[in-house]
Amino acid sequence: MKIAVASSGNTLDSKVDSRFGRCAYFAIHDTETKETIFLENPSKDVDGGAGPKAVQFIANQQANKIVSGEFGMKIKSLLEELGIQMIAIKEEKTIQNIIDLQNN
Repeated sequence: MKIAVASSGNTLDSKVDSRFGRCAYFAIHDTETKETIFLENPSKDVDGGAGPKAVQFIANQQANKIVSGEFGMKIKSLLEELGIQMIAIKEEKTIQNIIDLQNN
């Protein structure tokens, strides 16, 4: 399974970004291979529609789950249509914290 995490940076010590569509990076973690890659979010600086564009980017990475601090209003229905689980976390965590939780 692949998990996409909205990230403020491109290391495992980076914090989970509260802004899904405008996060700086996405950490893509594969729970089977234990590999994590960081991809720059191509929609972080667009004028409008960052959330839906980020959803399409994540769908293209074949992620099954997305973890972020918050999600915009248009995102829930898009993710449901694509069969991607949405996980919102309120407490401050690092990318490594999220990976550890998913691997247990």
